[in-house]
Amino acid sequence: MKVVSTTVARKNIKHILDEVKHSNEIFVVGRHSRHDAIIIKFPEHYNPSVSDITNINANSSSFDFLKDEPDLYSKDDLQEVYA
Repeated sequence: MKVVSTTVARKNIKHILDEVKHSNEIFVVGRHSRHDAIIIKFPEHYNPSVSDITNINANSSSFDFLKDEPDLYSKDDLQEVYA
């Protein structure tokens, strides 16, 4: 994650957007040593029926560690409890 000032972001917005789009870099933009905004890549598969934060999390690598975890419940277990 790179932190830049609003002045730097304004002068280099094309470069910043290209870097976000092509290398999934994350930028934080701020003023006076405060973090005010974050620039991240827009989800490739946006689902309008869920919240923006859900779309971002679903399309990020935030939860990739769960792929290595064993499944604790079967689909039948979940249907039995929540059906």
